[in-house]
Amino acid sequence: MDRSADVVVIGAGIAGLVAARDLVAAGTEVLVLEARDRVGGRLLNEELPGGESIEMGGQWVGPGQDRILALIDELGLTTYPTFDKGRRIIELGRSRSEYTGWIPRLNPLTLADLGQIQLRLDRIARRVNTVGDPWRAGLADELDEQTFATWLRRTAYTARGRSLFRVLTEAVFAAEPEDISALWAAHYIGAAGGLDAVIATAGGAQQDRIVGGSQRIALALADRLRDRLVLNAAVTDVGWTSYGVEVRAGGTSVRARRAVFAVPPPLAARIRFTPGLPGDRDHLVQRMPMGRVIKVNVVYAEPFWRRAGFNGQAVSDQRALGTVFDNTPQDSSAAVLLGFFEGRHADTAARLSFEDRRAQAINDLAGYFGPAARKPIAYLEHDWAAEEFSRGCYGAFTAPGTLTRFGPALRTPIGPLHWAGTETATRWPGYMDGAVESGHRAAREVLR
Repeated sequence: MDRSADVVVIGAGIAGLVAARDLVAAGTEVLVLEARDRVGGRLLNEELPGGESIEMGGQWVGPGQDRILALIDELGLTTYPTFDKGRRIIELGRSRSEYTGWIPRLNPLTLADLGQIQLRLDRIARRVNTVGDPWRAGLADELDEQTFATWLRRTAYTARGRSLFRVLTEAVFAAEPEDISALWAAHYIGAAGGLDAVIATAGGAQQDRIVGGSQRIALALADRLRDRLVLNAAVTDVGWTSYGVEVRAGGTSVRARRAVFAVPPPLAARIRFTPGLPGDRDHLVQRMPMGRVIKVNVVYAEPFWRRAGFNGQAVSDQRALGTVFDNTPQDSSAAVLLGFFEGRHADTAARLSFEDRRAQAINDLAGYFGPAARKPIAYLEHDWAAEEFSRGCYGAFTAPGTLTRFGPALRTPIGPLHWAGTETATRWPGYMDGAVESGHRAAREVLR
């Protein structure tokens, strides 16, 4: 089937759908090609036994994420707060602390070390992001030549300080500190407004959820596109000149004046371009792997942890399920604990059978919250690295030496080819807010 449009958008996640919506509003003829049989990209809802929706992909929004919050409001959707009342759990080494508020009960030396690590990290994150593009920052070369693990070894004074920041790195990036450029880590944290904004629940990035699940955002945007959206259309080949593009996706061929690629950088690298893309762009995407995470929702008949005085939030440097939240939907008939196998733990968990992985998750929840956690009524999981058109979550990140050598290729158009996706954002990269920003930017570039 041959089709034509002014602009073809590849990818029907938030970034691609926002770009398409902006272009349609400006009077541009748009066609969106999506490889999956659904819209939403890294947003995905599933059903609980009672019929309520639960998020198996990205789900949270918080203060400062003005673009996604404005979009939610525009689409007539609403939010509700993540459950946050009660004691938290933190396990470091062989010690366990239960606490309320923001500061855990740890020994004073560990607390002092955590404080000075965060102070230094927030300081360099601010410096990196004052110039907009992290590769232009004064500290860029120094940071980009080392991994985040190297920076932590040089900065932390205690083993427990390093250990907790390893857990935080896994929770934020779904990767290990040895994998990530220290410059990317500083950029990511600074672009969100600091470490507290990234890791906090109330007042931070995990503060709120969307009623009915976050995929509703993509579904509402897609409803407005109607016949401008083609599913099950995985793009394999793109021919381009200064005058336009020809995109091939299975039996569909689309001719357009311009193309917006709203897919993760590693997936864009799998498309065959004729002629080939410039070396800087190619080397950039070769050095941007995806994080690895298996997201787990364990369903119970009632929120037994709340009765015991816990808010469902736990972190551990000893357990495979290293980060846990209360993920019970608003007005749900069931209760849900959410956990993540992240980074190296996802590597190991993915090699287990489904039954063994389920047992590992439930054993870890019982270790946090007691034997009642061993009696779930349902278990849902999603391995994002196993999904053909994601190949990982939460987002892509750069290896050392990437941003300072090839950073400008992240967003710079190449002839009629434009790049969107949350990884290209200047604010909140890796989040839904960053995806919205990138969609707006790509549409503006095309219209210019």
